[in-house]
Amino acid sequence: MTHWIAAPIILPALLAPFIVLAARYHIGIQRVFSVAGILSLIAIAAGLAWQVSDGSVQYYRMGDWAAPFGIVLVADRLSTMMVLLTSVLALFVLLYAIGSNWDNRGRHFHALFQFQLMGILGAFLTGDLFNLFVFFEVLLIASYGLMIHAGGNARLRAGVQYVLFNLIGSTLFLFALGAIYAETGTLNMADLAARVQLITPEATVGIRVAAVLLLLVFAIKAALVPLHFWLPSSYAEAPAPVAALFAIMTKVGAYAIIRVYTMIFPPDLAVTSGLHDVWLLPAALISLAIGMLGVLAARRLDRLVAFSVIGSMGMVMIAISLFTPAGIAAALYYIIHSTLAGAVLFLISDLVRTGRGNVDLTAQPPMLGAALTAAMFFAGAIAMAGLPPLSGFLGKLLVLEAAYENPLMVWIWVIVLSSSLISILGFARAGSVTFWKAQSLTRDDNEDPATGDMPSALSYVAIGGLLALLAAHTVFAGQVHGYTTKMAAQLFAPDAYMSTVLETPGKLSKPKEDH
Repeated sequence: MTHWIAAPIILPALLAPFIVLAARYHIGIQRVFSVAGILSLIAIAAGLAWQVSDGSVQYYRMGDWAAPFGIVLVADRLSTMMVLLTSVLALFVLLYAIGSNWDNRGRHFHALFQFQLMGILGAFLTGDLFNLFVFFEVLLIASYGLMIHAGGNARLRAGVQYVLFNLIGSTLFLFALGAIYAETGTLNMADLAARVQLITPEATVGIRVAAVLLLLVFAIKAALVPLHFWLPSSYAEAPAPVAALFAIMTKVGAYAIIRVYTMIFPPDLAVTSGLHDVWLLPAALISLAIGMLGVLAARRLDRLVAFSVIGSMGMVMIAISLFTPAGIAAALYYIIHSTLAGAVLFLISDLVRTGRGNVDLTAQPPMLGAALTAAMFFAGAIAMAGLPPLSGFLGKLLVLEAAYENPLMVWIWVIVLSSSLISILGFARAGSVTFWKAQSLTRDDNEDPATGDMPSALSYVAIGGLLALLAAHTVFAGQVHGYTTKMAAQLFAPDAYMSTVLETPGKLSKPKEDH
């Protein structure tokens, strides 16, 4: 047992109230402590990832209460990868927020940012379904505060819509937890996996209902069609650094599906047979198609990026819904790519807003800093559309390869390739209208001059850092995919996870007597 597993949760949980109480009126001090905290998170996350890179599973018992009676935090390859990805993303997002002065446009940005990280990292590390619900609520509360940061009626309306949809998900989550506990008497994931396997065929109704409810909850978090309506307005209206950090939040839903439906409700489990392939794959295919059609139809750059996030989540969910080691490995590779690419595009949309005062996809006079912004948009669009040579192209190839033996292989290939073409057209239209057509307009052609400001150097540095990570993800694609392949193999062989958490190798807890 190592105490370091709790550090990614405890550090932001302590830093946030410190910023509120001791540095409320000193933005410089807030920035120093916030950046220092995230740098510490990166170091801790890298250390944890290194410890479990050999396939071992580490755990921490809160209050030294043994599972399944106490709260357990668990670190394996999957959870530590997601913690490291979140911490690295948070660093560049925070640098952008500081460089663009977004953090100084409202109150308590840095404290809410730390609470948001606490919720996200806790969701990745928890080994208990109830505490997964708790961390979902922590990140929901913090994300609402961040979403309405700097105010505005449109932002407030989008925030209310965001909260309402997520409260529906939270209610369903509680119903699912109640049903699971009534059927099994536990909510610890390792213990639950053992008990579900021993439920008799005649007593499967309650647990099947719970499994369906959980899938609906996680689909809401992942913005999967038809539960995606909250995302376009919410992400488009949120401050750009907040929307960039939110790029990892849809991945929390994907992570939960991977974790729960490979360990607790695996595809070969008779209790939930047929659940995985009834509607998850068709919903993922429709999500991809709708997302990319939204990219083509969008009239504002921020909404274009929001729809591209829906499309990218459709691609992730296609790979996950295959529920094979190859599919999960491809999904994990694509999760890293889509998180970085989505964050890049949200930040670039804010550069456009800063440079010309709006993000409407209409021909306007050249913006300030247009050359560098256009180059970054070009790279981000290539990544999100899945064109070579960046990692999006490799990720789509991995997904298509994983789907080769699936009965719906033809549909998967047709929709993935068609949506790629549509996304290329959508991004090409947005880039040409925003940057190329702007050069044909002069300030003497009865056009209003650009009213924006020149973006700061730190803003460009933050986006450049994310683009560098995308390039590294491409260069080291072989190593990354090899690691995600090992990760998928570990997920489909959860005995080591279960025996480590329960500390009873070879002896798993018995179900309730009535089951």
